[in-house]
Amino acid sequence: MVLLSIDFESLHLILRNLFSDMMVKCSDMVAISKGIAGLGALFYVATRVWQSLSRAEPIDVYPLLRPFALGLCIMCFPLFLGIMNGVLSPIVVGTNQMLQAEMLNMDELQAQKNRLEYESMKRNPETAYLVDSEEWDKKMEALGLLDVPEMAGMYIERGFYDFKNWLAKVFREFLELLFNAAALVIDTLRTFFLIVLCILGPLAFAISCWDGFQSTMTQWLSKYISVYLWLPVADLFSVILARIQSNIIATEIVMLDNDPTYIPDGATAVYVVFMIIGIIGYFTIPTVANWIIAAGGMGNLGKNVNAAAVKGGAIAGGIAGAAAGNIAGRLKGGGGGGNYGSNSGNSSNKQSDGNSSGSSGPSGEKKEKPHQ
Repeated sequence: MVLLSIDFESLHLILRNLFSDMMVKCSDMVAISKGIAGLGALFYVATRVWQSLSRAEPIDVYPLLRPFALGLCIMCFPLFLGIMNGVLSPIVVGTNQMLQAEMLNMDELQAQKNRLEYESMKRNPETAYLVDSEEWDKKMEALGLLDVPEMAGMYIERGFYDFKNWLAKVFREFLELLFNAAALVIDTLRTFFLIVLCILGPLAFAISCWDGFQSTMTQWLSKYISVYLWLPVADLFSVILARIQSNIIATEIVMLDNDPTYIPDGATAVYVVFMIIGIIGYFTIPTVANWIIAAGGMGNLGKNVNAAAVKGGAIAGGIAGAAAGNIAGRLKGGGGGGNYGSNSGNSSNKQSDGNSSGSSGPSGEKKEKPHQ
């Protein structure tokens, strides 16, 4: 239960501070990049000037300003990065505000639904003692010494109710842990990629001064913006999931208001399903961000991340489904014993078939004559 108490917000804050601290490291590459860019600018200008002189054409000065503009960006690269982040940061802030508002709305609806569900069970005399201690005490006082079987049944029923709530809580916490871990993985990869792009950014700008490598700068810009948009896309994905869960909770609230005897039983299952969808969907964020800003060379990363997401989602779904089915079958009773008997019968038949096939194998090998 230690992992369930992890404060993921503090981990995301650590990553943001790490990115801010590592941004200044890009100045270490400025000196090397200025030399590479200066040499590239010399060949760039000289080639075009000699081409114009050999053709007896006037020299076009405007294209020759490109390496000087790149050199200015290299010398002031921390300022250039600050301007880019200042332009892109409002997108992150806006999507985060949408997420916080949606999560607040969902928490309010969940609290309202829990209150209505408690009141609905308390109004029902058959279930009031399960949620209210006063009703439990009254019912126990009304029973006499001869009502021991009924008292035992009440204890068993209340224990089953508490165990069901505990099991639902464990499932929710486990899937929430996986969901937050998936978000942390995406944020960690995003931070690492942005740090690498920031530190090696001056070198990319310097190489783009050379003929044949002019697209290096545009590729760097597209990759930086695409990776930077991973966090806004993740927030939007969480907003969509929170809205779906809010709509489900709102529907159950309407059912509780219209039918006083209605008790929601499938809320936990629906929550589990959408949490698994969220875990898988989080790893498609690089692909979605690549749809917004096409960054070449990110396809293999998207394929590997999506493959890992499918495996992780399958494992999470298998664990949750197997545990839920096993415990539900044992709690219902009856069905579990029959399944066990049929499974043991099948296993004994398989063992007998395996023994017969194993005995025929060696005898068949003895009948065969070795080839000379």
